[in-house]
Amino acid sequence: MIQQTIIPEAKLPELLRNVYNEGMRNITPQIDGIYHVYNRGVEKRIIFPTEGDYTRFIRSLFELNDKNPVQKLYVPKKFKSQVIPEAKLPELRKPRELLVEILAFCLMPNHFHLILREIKEGGTRTFMHKLGTGYTNFFNQKYERVGSLFQGPYKIISVTNDSHLLYLPYYVHLNPLDLVQPEWRDGIIKDIEKATQYLEDYRWSSLPDYWGIKNYPSVTQRGFLENILGPVQEQKRALFDWIKRNELENIEHLALE
Repeated sequence: MIQQTIIPEAKLPELLRNVYNEGMRNITPQIDGIYHVYNRGVEKRIIFPTEGDYTRFIRSLFELNDKNPVQKLYVPKKFKSQVIPEAKLPELRKPRELLVEILAFCLMPNHFHLILREIKEGGTRTFMHKLGTGYTNFFNQKYERVGSLFQGPYKIISVTNDSHLLYLPYYVHLNPLDLVQPEWRDGIIKDIEKATQYLEDYRWSSLPDYWGIKNYPSVTQRGFLENILGPVQEQKRALFDWIKRNELENIEHLALE
């Protein structure tokens, strides 16, 4: 049996919820558009019970982001080190043709967040269909279950202004603090040093790669956001300054929970 860990829902005013849901229903991704895409397990169930499941999803992010069909998804069985090395990939018949740029990602026990940039017409829709179908089939076969794994279709919201673009990567990458310092959502960080170390050590996020710690560097295309966020020390300072200013309310309508 898979043990459930329910992550508390973020507070969300009803008016913002209505606006956000309306926006999600009407979005058709456009070339060069940037989108926050996310989903959670049906009934908030755990969708990554083991480290191997996290790894499978992240490898899927890499290999399924390709216009060409993937013959076999390679996933290394075991890692010896804390920092995940680059796995040796099988030879592909054709050079990869990316469907989207994956600017950032974060996986949590019962949900995931992606920041995507559309670079091929229909790329976001194709990529998310391949990702959702592929991981659900893997999960159902592994755990001998049937039916939907995710709570309906993936959710998508367009990044339409500079402040949204600036703070969205912070919000996505801060999600792991829900597991150890959930009060960050109220603008409180009791121990910044411990929070920083936890985020650096959290393996299921693109944040380590943005901070110069090799984790899964081939999965993301980081140049665009690095030009906006600046050097690593500036990213860290801005990240925690943003929390302390309690600016979560300005972006909380992007929350999954």
